[in-house]
Amino acid sequence: MDDRSAGGAELREALQKLRLLNRVFAAAAPTLYGVKRLWKEADKPRRFTVLDIGSGSGDVNRQLLRWADANGIDLLITLVDITEEACEEARLFFHNEPRVRVVRQDLFLLPEACADVVTGTQFIHHFADGELPRVVTSMLNASRAGVVVNDIHRHWMAWAAVWLVARVVSANRYIVHDGPLSVAKGFRAADWNQLRKALDMPTMYYAWRPLFRYVVVIRKKSI
Repeated sequence: MDDRSAGGAELREALQKLRLLNRVFAAAAPTLYGVKRLWKEADKPRRFTVLDIGSGSGDVNRQLLRWADANGIDLLITLVDITEEACEEARLFFHNEPRVRVVRQDLFLLPEACADVVTGTQFIHHFADGELPRVVTSMLNASRAGVVVNDIHRHWMAWAAVWLVARVVSANRYIVHDGPLSVAKGFRAADWNQLRKALDMPTMYYAWRPLFRYVVVIRKKSI
């Protein structure tokens, strides 16, 4: 959703349809994998905080809440997005969930060390290649334990699947246009290696995950 010029009802409808696409393509799984990994490396604290940047509706965080319930973790999640439409959708989606708060904020203005883990799901592909080190550095500065990035594997099969499913579920131009575009702007292993070199971050781990996704985990330090 690089072009938010229309905004308003059209963007909010797109965010609602995106929740369906996220379920179809199991979008939450890599984020959960990465958060669990950092939680374990932090010696499994009973209280844990997550800040999800570029969160949209924040729907992928439902899986984190279920995981926290199953493991007796006092989890607090902050959803951050730069658009008011996304913030409104997130507030409605989590209106009865006291463990989730929603903040309209710019990624580059986040307070330092304001959450244990900072996550970004289907977010950093919206930036140009040259901007990625600055984006991830800002996420790292806002975290205490580390960063989890969940983003798309650039592959023709993923592009074709998203192109087809997007047209089945919606005529919304954000979904029809930006879904396939997001895949085209996704990542391959060489991109993550280049980012790791640019960041000089030997603790950066990445792995391919179903369905056509990458999870990137950057450990900062123990809590």
